[in-house]
Amino acid sequence: LHQAIQQGQLCAYYQPKLRLSDSAVVGAEALIRWRHPERGLIPPNQFIPVAEASDLIVDLGDWMLGEVSRQLATWRKVGLPHLSIAVNLAARHFREPRLVPHIERLLATYGLPPEALELELTESTLLETGTHTMDTLRMLRQRGIGLAIDDFGTGYSSLGYLKRLPITALKIDQSFVRDLEHDSDDRTLAATIVALGHSLGLKVIAEGVETEQQRRILLEQGCDLAQGYLFSRPLPAEDFMKFNGAVAKTTCPG
Repeated sequence: LHQAIQQGQLCAYYQPKLRLSDSAVVGAEALIRWRHPERGLIPPNQFIPVAEASDLIVDLGDWMLGEVSRQLATWRKVGLPHLSIAVNLAARHFREPRLVPHIERLLATYGLPPEALELELTESTLLETGTHTMDTLRMLRQRGIGLAIDDFGTGYSSLGYLKRLPITALKIDQSFVRDLEHDSDDRTLAATIVALGHSLGLKVIAEGVETEQQRRILLEQGCDLAQGYLFSRPLPAEDFMKFNGAVAKTTCPG
């Protein structure tokens, strides 16, 4: 894995994120992939746990931040609409004193506005949050970088604690989205997360949307954004650019 980072075997895929009200592409979630020269494409669930057991998880996060920044700059140069790309970072990364200056350098190097980046953290990260992590989150938010809680509802974060965090978005976990059509409890949970997020002034994003009925229910509940196989699988950068152009041509203006 260390050699993969050094030898350019990693790549980023992008799963489009759409606004439910008009199906416009507003961004994507960046997902790491490892193209091994002998074993082919190695899925993240086989190497992320290895990285998390060592400091390599920070190296992977740094690589993703750099690659996403470079790609965003490339897309902006060719006239692709200004997008916000989300990058998942491990809890350990938010304890790194160099995280904020590293992101500031990337934004300056590639000429990107801070809103072009969104960082995703899990509820488990919040459970590990200490004073330094909270300071880091506040500094990132003060600089205009978005902060989203991934897989919301699957952890044990305190609602009282939640209101003090400088976050900008909640992501409804796909385990709640999967059975929206048939499970009234999941519909209630999804609606509650949407209402909670909006009451705190946050965007709400649904992940794992796979059916038109799920999309319709989430739209009726007021969910802002969604991603999932209904719209697109994670795509290489070139295919994401083509997808974005195709969706733009079919989206009704206004």
